[in-house]
Amino acid sequence: MTEATHRHEDEELCEAGLDLYARALREGHVGSAAATAAPCLLDAGLLHPAIDDLNRLEPTAPAVALQRLLRTSDDRIARERRRGEHLADVFEPLMRLGTRAATGEDTTALRILSSKERTGQAIEEAMAEGRHELLAIQPYDSKATRRPDILEEAIKRDQAFLDRGTRMRALYQHTARHAAYQRARYERLTGDVEARTLDEVTERLIVVDRTVAFIPANADRTLALEVRHPALIAYFINTFDRLWRLATPMHPHAVQPPAPNGITPRQRAIATLLIEGHTDADIADRLGMNVRTARVHIAKLAATLGSESRAQLGYLIGRSGILEPEG
Repeated sequence: MTEATHRHEDEELCEAGLDLYARALREGHVGSAAATAAPCLLDAGLLHPAIDDLNRLEPTAPAVALQRLLRTSDDRIARERRRGEHLADVFEPLMRLGTRAATGEDTTALRILSSKERTGQAIEEAMAEGRHELLAIQPYDSKATRRPDILEEAIKRDQAFLDRGTRMRALYQHTARHAAYQRARYERLTGDVEARTLDEVTERLIVVDRTVAFIPANADRTLALEVRHPALIAYFINTFDRLWRLATPMHPHAVQPPAPNGITPRQRAIATLLIEGHTDADIADRLGMNVRTARVHIAKLAATLGSESRAQLGYLIGRSGILEPEG
């Protein structure tokens, strides 16, 4: 096998490489000539010459090899992310030029914000200029920081916005009702501020003064879009208003979501997602909780319905009628 035909990522193992590495682990070594069939093992450091015989190749311990390959993979992902951020920076002024050419206006309808820091700064600038209203949809984020100093700065920013006589409306998942940092936040904010909750919400959305909006631009929310196109802004506001009418008040006057037939809204939401075939991780993400908490609630629901297996639980949910519309 020539070098030209033996190409793959450094952290990948081809079939020939796996076979040779397994053989080296079983026998303790292989001859150097055998590595010509899988030169990737030497490149990745999974085989190395013996100290007392350079013609004999010994295997690196699998635990050590795995950590090395994982580091290689992490480094590649980090390089790709930096490349993406660089491209976003390069194209940001070009997008402004393209927008002006298309509309004849000196405004940017869409702008990519290439980091969480830049996104936070753009939101702060929009809020500092805001004079009327802020709409926000804030889904649960397991990776979001809960550092007291950052939360304190967010409260100060929001209060400064409210102090100008503006209005704030925010939507969360029902789980936000049980988060201590959220309760503390709304206990401290004064002014025209309201919050409501739903079983599920859309991705993150912030709209300031109905003129500028911020939405995620990739799955891990490291990139964001600043949107100023009137049609898109109108669509976001319409979506928010419809969700707002369906939501249950949390602040300033909390209303507990109804629990028909003794089934809580959270159990009802979990039951709906279970019979749709979602995994525990999907359910946790959509309802704003960690996987462990989701599994606890699934176990409680199974105990309530007398289920002994996942398959039986779906059947019992359907038979119980808990998902039937009220009325």
